[in-house]
Amino acid sequence: MQVSVESTSALERRLTIGVPVERIETEVNKRLQQTARRAKIPGFRPGKVPMNVIRQRYEESARQEALGDLIQASFYEAVLEQKLKPAGAPSVEPKVFEKGKDLEYVATFEVYPEFEVVGLESIAIERLQAEVAESDVDNMLEVLRKQNTRYKQVERDAQNGDQLNIDFVGKIDGEAFAGGSAKGTLLVLGSGRMIEGFEAGLVGAKAGEERVLSLTFPEDYQNLDLAGKVAEFTVTVNAVAEAELPELNAEFFALFGIAEPSLDAFRAEVGKNMERELRQAIKSKVKAQVMDGLLAANPIEVPKALIESEVNRLRVQAVQQFGGNIKPEQLPADLFQEQAKRRVVLGLIVAEIVKQFEIKPDEAKVRALIEEIASAYQEPGQVIAWYYGNDQQLGEVRSVVLEEQVVDTVLQKANVTDKAVSYEEAVKPAETPQAA
Repeated sequence: MQVSVESTSALERRLTIGVPVERIETEVNKRLQQTARRAKIPGFRPGKVPMNVIRQRYEESARQEALGDLIQASFYEAVLEQKLKPAGAPSVEPKVFEKGKDLEYVATFEVYPEFEVVGLESIAIERLQAEVAESDVDNMLEVLRKQNTRYKQVERDAQNGDQLNIDFVGKIDGEAFAGGSAKGTLLVLGSGRMIEGFEAGLVGAKAGEERVLSLTFPEDYQNLDLAGKVAEFTVTVNAVAEAELPELNAEFFALFGIAEPSLDAFRAEVGKNMERELRQAIKSKVKAQVMDGLLAANPIEVPKALIESEVNRLRVQAVQQFGGNIKPEQLPADLFQEQAKRRVVLGLIVAEIVKQFEIKPDEAKVRALIEEIASAYQEPGQVIAWYYGNDQQLGEVRSVVLEEQVVDTVLQKANVTDKAVSYEEAVKPAETPQAA
């Protein structure tokens, strides 16, 4: 087999591959002999059909099949011989594809970039330091109470924080518009759910009262047909209900599956969950800085095939997350291009760090992570056993641990400073990373 390689760009390669005619004919004859053993042709017993008859009937299809298989096999042999790492399927262009001649074709494809991760010492990391104080637990208890707010109907004027049951009809230039009317809608005044002026216009209203609100849709309203237009809403208040926060009692604790119905036990459980959230938040923010730093220090070119593959994965994820009748391929690729590129680049950099520093998953850390995950469930032992009995899930945990070890490796060399902050600041969501 003859092979020549040409670099047409930093990552694109063109292989010209020649396969001797003798190898082609051997493969064709092999397929014809297999066909002869099972062919059923009128006038001949199975397995006794003359080879010239078999060749006359089946040679063309056998040759096409053999050529397809030989292209696949010879391409694999060629990339091994040339020590190339294809990053996607090749584009194949036949040059000589005639009976009785050597097969010659050109395979064009991209390869994985070869690089060494550098600049770890230049990465600046700000690592947050925080603790869960008793006051933080107090604040969380109030948050949990508000999340479980109940409403009790009252006979008084509506005020901010009240929940109203309303009917409304919206019109523009005297004509009702799509989405501008509803019946029995529950609306908490001050929630900001409606356009500006709607909720404020109902403060002071009583059950049974009708109010007419003249309001202007914002210029940047998501529905462009309504943006900037003046609408008149006729609103009927059916009922007014005031908020009632639940008491911190056994009934409330039971909502969260607390076995021991006491305030101390509930506080302890909430505090434990907050500690877990705090650790995860700090770890996540450090990881984001590490990844941003790696991207900045290692600007590498990546194969388009890998980005396209990642775009398709993100399309599928988007459809699964948001549902609807849309197909993944109907989503514009541009929506996912930058995110896909970032993920591909980081994947290559992380893989190179694993190789460079010979990192392997620490099984003690794998166990610790599984136990931490399991601690959020009522039967931790069953969860742990499930992970260790499921190779796929265990593999995913090992991948997470391996990535954490990569982060730890970078932190050992990076410029790290610690910053003391409050619990609230530490758990506040990090800014969305910039695309690579």
